[in-house]
Amino acid sequence: MILKRVVVTGLGATSPVGGDVPSTWAALLAGISGVRRLTEDWADELPARIAGRVAVEPTEVIERVKARRLDRSAQFALVAALEAWGDCGLAEEAPDAERVGVAIASGIGGVTTLLSNYDSLLEKGPRRVSPLAVPMLMPNSPAAHVGLTVGAKAGVHTPVSACASGNEAIAHGIDMIRLGRADVVVVGGTEAAIHPLPMAAFANMMALSRRNEEPERASRPWDRDRDGFVLGEGAAALVIESADSARARGARVYAEVAGAGITADSHDIAQPEPEGRGATRAMQRALREADLAAADIVHINAHATSTPQGDVAECLAITQALGGETDHVVVTSTKSMTGHLLGAAGALESVATVLALQNRVAPPTINLETPDAELTLDVATEQRKLPDGDIAALNNSFGFGGHNVAIAFRSA
Repeated sequence: MILKRVVVTGLGATSPVGGDVPSTWAALLAGISGVRRLTEDWADELPARIAGRVAVEPTEVIERVKARRLDRSAQFALVAALEAWGDCGLAEEAPDAERVGVAIASGIGGVTTLLSNYDSLLEKGPRRVSPLAVPMLMPNSPAAHVGLTVGAKAGVHTPVSACASGNEAIAHGIDMIRLGRADVVVVGGTEAAIHPLPMAAFANMMALSRRNEEPERASRPWDRDRDGFVLGEGAAALVIESADSARARGARVYAEVAGAGITADSHDIAQPEPEGRGATRAMQRALREADLAAADIVHINAHATSTPQGDVAECLAITQALGGETDHVVVTSTKSMTGHLLGAAGALESVATVLALQNRVAPPTINLETPDAELTLDVATEQRKLPDGDIAALNNSFGFGGHNVAIAFRSA
């Protein structure tokens, strides 16, 4: 079966290291951390008091009146989507709305709106609950607002699969195009969960790093002394479209989205399957759908969150997926700089993977000072040149519940 080719024509992001794609990419290449000590009073009582706040507040990009009607997660999504939409050139071309779709994911949704309105209910009574609370807190709100902005009528979707959500949105967008349901899809993910309740919950399940006195050094994938992930916030969006559509309008192409692999562990609600078998199958399925061999992969942006179990399981999975031959693959974890953006992670890391292929350079993994004894991969600790010619890369995302999604990209 010959699958319709899908390409990336637009990129957008707002992250802990930059307010747009150029600044985010420059910071990643430079190895700059966006993790900081939280300054809010409520953070003083938490076990983990650090996080990756966005580098640029969304109210500096979208008008404040509009921002007040959006949950923070929707604000981020709109910032990223507007950049991607402008970048792809369709903002001026008025495409057929019935051939435009949206798939913007979130792992948690409008949690800050939900919790703030609950506080108002308890403290001031039901009349003080915002009439906009439901449209703001619903998980599909970011996707809906992006759909309204770009006029999407082919379908607007919100995949929710914890930390694999952003990558699952990309996979859904690929399917929409290949099944003929759309020609252009804005895909990505968003998350805004830096709030005392989710942070306390993550910390109490021993998932967050407690390196509070050294925030920039707290996220340390594959390092022997890693002690958990650092929570980040932000969003990223990609405009993907059929190669025929891009060619017809003379669009610039960043890369080809060649394939996706989705599997489930059926092992545990929070812990990864220790042998990485589900993750292995996801990568293998992505390669098979993309018609790529293990030897074609030169770079992997790993999920690698800086948790003791997860990093090792992914190392095993990558080795198994590539048939034991990993010497030719440069692996990195940009979470070492951005922290973990949960439902937005896969989208942001897909943007980084696309730019790595386009610019032939892989960003570094910072804070990897003493590699774990079980690390067998070639992890770049400084930016690394990638080969010329036709090359391919993988972006991995794995989520609570045993969700595994791998996306394969090929150079344009």
